[in-house]
Amino acid sequence: MTVAVHAPGVARTAPAVRARRAVVVPAVLLAAIAPMAWGTTYVVTTELLPPGRPLLAGVLRALPAGLVLVAVTRRRPVGAWWAKAAVLGTLNIGAFFALLFVAAYRLPGGVAATLGAVQPLVAATLAAVLLRERLRPTVVAAGLLGLVGVALLVLRAGATLDGVGVLAGLAGATAMATGVVLTKRWGRPVPLLAFTAWQLVAGGLVLLPVALLVEGAPPALTGQNLLGYLWLTTVGTGLAYALWFRGIERLPVARVSLLGLVSPIVATTTGWLVLGQHLTPLQLGGAALVLGALWLGQRQRA
Repeated sequence: MTVAVHAPGVARTAPAVRARRAVVVPAVLLAAIAPMAWGTTYVVTTELLPPGRPLLAGVLRALPAGLVLVAVTRRRPVGAWWAKAAVLGTLNIGAFFALLFVAAYRLPGGVAATLGAVQPLVAATLAAVLLRERLRPTVVAAGLLGLVGVALLVLRAGATLDGVGVLAGLAGATAMATGVVLTKRWGRPVPLLAFTAWQLVAGGLVLLPVALLVEGAPPALTGQNLLGYLWLTTVGTGLAYALWFRGIERLPVARVSLLGLVSPIVATTTGWLVLGQHLTPLQLGGAALVLGALWLGQRQRA
C-alpha cells in the first residue's frame, strides 16, 4: 500500500482537476494565437498588398493554404461531411470575408470592427440554444465590456452609419459565430489539419467567383505583394485557423469567441509600432476594457 504524504500548507489537488488545468491553459493560449495573427492583417494589407483587392486577399489567404494542407494530409470528407465542410467553410471563411469586405467599404474606419465585436455575444447565445452551454452573467458582462472597449479603441469621431454596411457587419459577425457553434456541435471526424484544409478550400472556392466579379482579374504581383500574401496564407490563415478550430474543440464556445477581442488590440498595437500611429488616452482606456473583458471571460470556476 502506498501512502501519499503532503507537505504542510500545500493544497491537495485532485488528479482530474490537475489534468483539466493542464489541458485548458495551453488551449486558451494556443487559441489566442489565431486572433493575434489576424490582428496583423491591417498592417500587412496596407503596407504589402495591392490596394483595393480585399476579396483577392481573402481568396489567396484561404485557397492556397487549404490546397497545401489537403496535399499534405491526403484526407478527404466522407458522406455527409462533404456538405458539412462546405457549410463550415462558407460560414467561417467565405461568407465572413465577403461580408467583412462590404462592411469595411461602406462604413467609416472602426465601425465595422465594432460591429464585429458583437460576435462573442452572438456565439454565446447560440451555444446556449444549440449546445446547452450555460449563458453565465460573467460571459454577458465580458461581451458587453469588450464591445465598449473595441468601440473606444477603433471608433473615430464623426463616424456615420450606412444601413447596408451595418447589416453586412452584423451578418458577418453572425456568420462566424454560427460557424463556431456548428464546428463545436458537429465535431470533426478527421485529424485537425485535414479538418482545417477542407474548410479553407470551401471558403476559398466560395470567394473566388465573387472576387473575379467584383474586382476583376488579379493584377501583376510584386515581390512585396507575394511576401504579404505568404504571411497571410501561412501564419494568418493556415496556422491561425488550425489553432482556432483546436480551441473551439477544447474550450466552451463563449470563452473561445471572446478571444477574438485580441485581434483589434494587436491591430492597434502594430499600427502604433510599425506605422507610427498615435494612441489617444481614449484608445488606451478601450484597450484596458478589452483586456478586462478577456480576463473576466476566461476566469475559471474552481
